[in-house]
Amino acid sequence: MADIDNQLIDLQTRIAYQEDLLADLNNIVIKQDAEILTLKQQVRQLAKKMEDFLANPESAGVEITLEKPPHY
Repeated sequence: MADIDNQLIDLQTRIAYQEDLLADLNNIVIKQDAEILTLKQQVRQLAKKMEDFLANPESAGVEITLEKPPHY
């Protein structure tokens, strides 16, 4: 009977550790999801800025020249 009690305690301990690990992993996934959403938003903003710049580079105050650099 003591052996069964020890096995039951062992199983309960393992389940407790697995539940804790699962909760930790869930929190990590939640944080990563939020970070991915933020990064997607930043990429969209950068793509929009790039489109705006390519459509009208003069508005950004940048002069585009087709000269070769002096080291060529």
